[in-house]
Amino acid sequence: MDLLGERGYAASDRIDPPPDRTTRGPSMSDTGGPGDQAFRRTDLRGTGIEPSYAGALSFMRRKYTRDLDGVDIAVSGIPFDLAVTNRPGTRLGPQAVRAASVQHAWGPVWPWMFDPFDTLAVADYGDCWFDHGTPGAIGDAIERHARAILDAGAEMLTIGGDHYVTYPLLRAHAQAHGPLALIQFDAHRDVEPDEGGRIDHGTMFGHAVREGVIDPQRSVQIGIRTTYRGERRYGMTILYADRVHEASAEEVAREIARAVGGGKAYLTFDIDCLDPAFAPGTGTPVPGGLSTHQALSILRRMTEIDIVGADIVEVSPPFDTSEITANAAAMIALDYLCLKAWRKGARGQPIED
Repeated sequence: MDLLGERGYAASDRIDPPPDRTTRGPSMSDTGGPGDQAFRRTDLRGTGIEPSYAGALSFMRRKYTRDLDGVDIAVSGIPFDLAVTNRPGTRLGPQAVRAASVQHAWGPVWPWMFDPFDTLAVADYGDCWFDHGTPGAIGDAIERHARAILDAGAEMLTIGGDHYVTYPLLRAHAQAHGPLALIQFDAHRDVEPDEGGRIDHGTMFGHAVREGVIDPQRSVQIGIRTTYRGERRYGMTILYADRVHEASAEEVAREIARAVGGGKAYLTFDIDCLDPAFAPGTGTPVPGGLSTHQALSILRRMTEIDIVGADIVEVSPPFDTSEITANAAAMIALDYLCLKAWRKGARGQPIED
């Protein structure tokens, strides 16, 4: 399916009428009054405007709640960085991405030309709690956290945290859905050999394959530009960074869809998939990566894939510059929500002349 028309907005033959509203966003009664929608809003849908520089922070000004009744997608943070092999700091990632997201919480999103929150009921579930002093128990704590959300009937959009957090998230999702296709945007494949029992953000997908959590024959890794001794392909499709650079976004999205097929998939986006020029705030930056534009253009064309959960990881604010890494991660998360809203029937309205 082609998302974008020639002028850069949703093709006119697929435009539905906009929601019947006389004002932009929900009413004051829906948001509980001006400001602090993170706590004061009563409606899970819609967007109300408040200054980006003020107010209580939540992801995209969504309601902060652990009540998942009627929630389609729960946004949750995992402030964890005990598995890094280079620079720490990703424990501060969820906080930074939430802060960066609020400048985008203004309604219709370009180039979709709709507000995903008119279609999706999205709540900010807060962060996963664990004891950093007992690192061996953290994986189980993350898995329990995820299972509580999934058992309540909501899908998850998770903000890390280093990439290890995807492993227990995958285990929880596979318990709910069966073995999943993994769609991994990354500079690294994260299947390095290890003897097991370690907490490492570079080895966990090999364990996930061997446990049957992910189906390697339907999995695809995008933007890869590192290698190591003892590397195994595991049957995964690998789209190296140079191949992505040489192809159009449409061609890359088509290859991803071909690899995944018609089954359920889990999307994980390591922010170091982006070149350090676009994402300096990460633990293991590797030159030669994707631009933010490339990554978003590919994601926006993944409309045919049944993605049942997603995460954005490895944002490390201590190494960020002017919050550009956190901003990129927030936009990736927002475009993912637009992708989910599109699959649920949302359509945009072009700009009037």
